[in-house]
Formats: sequence, structure tokens, C-alpha cells
Amino acid sequence: MDGIRYYDIRHVFGQSVHIEIDNGVTESAGTSFFDHAVIRALTRAGWGILTIDNFQDTREPDVENLVREAGAISAITGEVVVLADVTRGMRTVPRMQEDPRDVSIGEKTHLLGAIERAARIEGVVNTKATYMERFENVEFRDSSGAVASYGICRSGFGIMAVAGRNGSLQMGYERRHSIQGLNLRHQQELGRISGERAVALLDALPARGGTMNAVLDPELAGVFAHEAVGHASEGDLIQEGNSVLAGKTGERIGSDIVTIVDDPSLPEFGFEPCDAEGVRTERTEIIRNGVVAGFLHSRETLAAVGNGHAGHARAMPGEPPLVRMSNTFIEAGTSRKDELIAECRDGILLMGSRGGQVDPGRGVFQFNAEYGYLIEKGECTRMVRDVSLSGEILRTLHAIRLCGNDVKMHQGYCGKGGQSVPVSDGAPHILLAGAMVGGSGPD
Repeated sequence: MDGIRYYDIRHVFGQSVHIEIDNGVTESAGTSFFDHAVIRALTRAGWGILTIDNFQDTREPDVENLVREAGAISAITGEVVVLADVTRGMRTVPRMQEDPRDVSIGEKTHLLGAIERAARIEGVVNTKATYMERFENVEFRDSSGAVASYGICRSGFGIMAVAGRNGSLQMGYERRHSIQGLNLRHQQELGRISGERAVALLDALPARGGTMNAVLDPELAGVFAHEAVGHASEGDLIQEGNSVLAGKTGERIGSDIVTIVDDPSLPEFGFEPCDAEGVRTERTEIIRNGVVAGFLHSRETLAAVGNGHAGHARAMPGEPPLVRMSNTFIEAGTSRKDELIAECRDGILLMGSRGGQVDPGRGVFQFNAEYGYLIEKGECTRMVRDVSLSGEILRTLHAIRLCGNDVKMHQGYCGKGGQSVPVSDGAPHILLAGAMVGGSGPD
């Protein structure tokens, strides 16, 4: 087609299920359907992007007209774009142990209700359980003749319990998501754990802030890997100069025991057989033994920045691709958890995550832990709450003294540019020296 240097079409259609139970009452339980396509056309002026709903009804002769229409839009952007050569192909989607589509919505609601009821222990005043399931059929083709087609199902649930006493409220929360089938069966234990944690937090003391040694559990350490390091390694932020890692390829920025990886080929919640540009996914080491090793890229940012791999362009259905993480984690070390606690000596064990914020350009972060335990003379003692971790990304990477041998992944969703995609992040327990811990307790 005249003036079109390249085009691709990504068509995603399927169905989703959502169930919500609030204090024993099923508030919603239903199925919805979706069908979206994104057509990108690259001209000398840059990208032109067109989104189409109900694309399955579009006949082949109309596709050429849609590509031309997308190309005409590119005159608005006026950007010079170069695309890197890449490896095509797909990885095999892991087989599901039990296809959620074979289970009725009534049975799913019953199974979720059992988890919610398990959280309603004495002291709990509010419970809420949600279940989501999404099956996507993905079809990709581009002007070079590359094609990809696959189906993938993601499902999961979350259970929240709120405990109350004398006007004080505390929350416990557990979640599990998977790409390997229905995961609602035999999960009542997680409901009970969320309720027990909420009740226990009523008796926990507010943490005292200050500079101290800290052990991070795999969930909070994984959040650090994702938020503080993963986002800073995304090729678009590197290209814009809005990352503390920009220009640091080959430099030591952390302890030599630290290796941080993003790997969309792993069978975790962020798995992709190929990315939203039809590129075969592969492991990318962001930091190897404390040294900056590579960045996450789309075809465009790889051509502009280099150093790393394409295959990290991801998108929601009906949205253009952005450079995104997938499964981001700190690799295991050799130490046991009890060895980290003993080596910490006096400090704090930080558990779980309640969000936070990071500025990858300035290289600073602040995360809220769900709860913690004081470490006194090398042993965990009293439970504490209202505790956070903050600091500079590079200084914190240098402060990692030990990595445990117990990597665990946690699932969730990551937002960027108005899009939310499924991800996993994880780590072993890690020991930080001189961590900046925030708390509301007395000095």
C-alpha cells in the first residue's frame, strides 16, 4: 500500500466472568464478551493507530481500507520511527489443569462463597471476595507476513477481611491468580488466614520508624523488584531519559549477589507466548550480579536504545502496545530465612504490600508493608503495623546483604499509560542493611 512502510493488526476477542460476594451476599455474577482490534500503520510521518470493535465482522477487502485509514492518521503524529529486526515465533501456552469454562458460574459462586465464609471468624466485621476469569483469543499478523494465534485463560480470586474493635479497623487480604486453570477449589484456608491476620493486627503495635536493618519477605521484595527496578528498565523511559538506569549499562549499581530478571516466557501470571508485536518472548536480565545488563524493549525502543531484548510490548485488548514488564523477580541466593533473621540481629521483618509509589527518574521509592515483626537479638518477636520502607533505588540495591533461597511469586496487575496488564513479581527473603523504615509509633 502506498506510503505504508509497515502495518500490523492485533485482534483480541473472548469472554470474561466476574463474581463478587460482599458479607455473604452475592452482589454480582455474570459473563461478558469482548471483540477488539488495533491496526497500526507506520509511514514516514510515524505511527497511525486505529481501533475497531466487533472486528470479526470485518471482511478482508475492508482491512486494506482500514490500514490506509490508520496510515492517514499518522500525519498527525509526525514522529520518525525505526523498528529493530526481531525473532518471530511463539511459545506454547501451558495446559490448564481444569478449564474454568467447563465449570458453571453457579459452582464458581459456591466455591468463592466457601472462601468468603472461612474469613468470617470472631472479630471480623466485614468480608468481600471477588473472582475474575478472562479467556482471550489473540490473532496477530503484520505486513512482513508474520502471524500468531493463540488462546489463553487467566483466572483468580481475592479475599478481604476487616476486623474491628473499639473504633479501630484492620484489614487482612489474600489473593491468588493463575494461567493454569480454575483455582477456587480447596482455598478456604486463605480465607481463614485473611481473617486471622485482620484480627491479629488489632493487637499489633504501631511500628517505630528509623534507620535499621530490615528483612523483606518475598512479596515486598518482589514489589521492590517490579516497581523500583522493573519500571526503571522499561525502554521507553530509558529513551526519554526518565530513568535512574539510563546510561548505566555495564555499571555496578548494587550488591554482587543481586540478579533481577524479567521473563515473560515463564508459566506465571504475566506469561505471554509472544508479545503484542508478534515477537517471541524471552528472559531478560536487567541486573546481573549487581551490574546493569539489559533493558525491556519494544521493537521501536530497541532500535532507539539498544541493550536488551524486544518482546516486552504488551497491550490490553483494543489498545496499542507499550513497553511493559511480565514476570519480574530477584533470583534466589543460598541463605535460609532463619539465617537472614539471625544476621539481621536487631531490626524488622516487613511482610506483604499495601501499595506505594516510585519515581524511576529521580530514583526514589516508598512502599507500605501490610505488617511486620520486630527482630530482637536475631529472633522475630512482636507484630507491628503501619510500617513502610522508603529510600533511593541504587542505594538500596547496594544495601542488600543476603538473598534467601526461597523465591516466591505473587500475582497482580500493573498500570501504565491507562492500561492494566497481568503480571507476577517475586523474590526470596532479602536482608537490607540500614534501611529507611517509616512508622507511626513513638520514638
